[in-house]
Amino acid sequence: TFGQGFSVDNLQNMRNLYLQYSIYEKGSRKFKLSWSHYLILLRSFVVIDLKLGKITHKDLGQMQMYVNYYDRKVKLSDENPTIGILLCQAKNDAVVEMTLPPDANIFASAYSLYLPDKKLLQEKLAEWVAEFEV
Repeated sequence: TFGQGFSVDNLQNMRNLYLQYSIYEKGSRKFKLSWSHYLILLRSFVVIDLKLGKITHKDLGQMQMYVNYYDRKVKLSDENPTIGILLCQAKNDAVVEMTLPPDANIFASAYSLYLPDKKLLQEKLAEWVAEFEV
């Protein structure tokens, strides 16, 4: 992980998302999605469950039940499948892999209550700015 907060992969994914969609903002450094982007997205229900401890197979089963409920009882036929996001303090990849089917639209991730060390974050941002300016 990157410091005590976001991993380097997460920060890079956030940056890549910004770079991908910021091209629609000509001459501006602000990041906005167009209305058509929102129409394509937000077409999915997203169920988020925040857990205070370590993830368990019961948590994953509960999320699977929520996703199944929305897909079967709430979702309209022209909408995308429901997405489940389970955030927890500690994640065990083996428990996630063994509990969920391979095609599950459920994602589990550990969260952190702290941002990365200020110096490390500044160095990484400076590195990205240098890459962007090239």
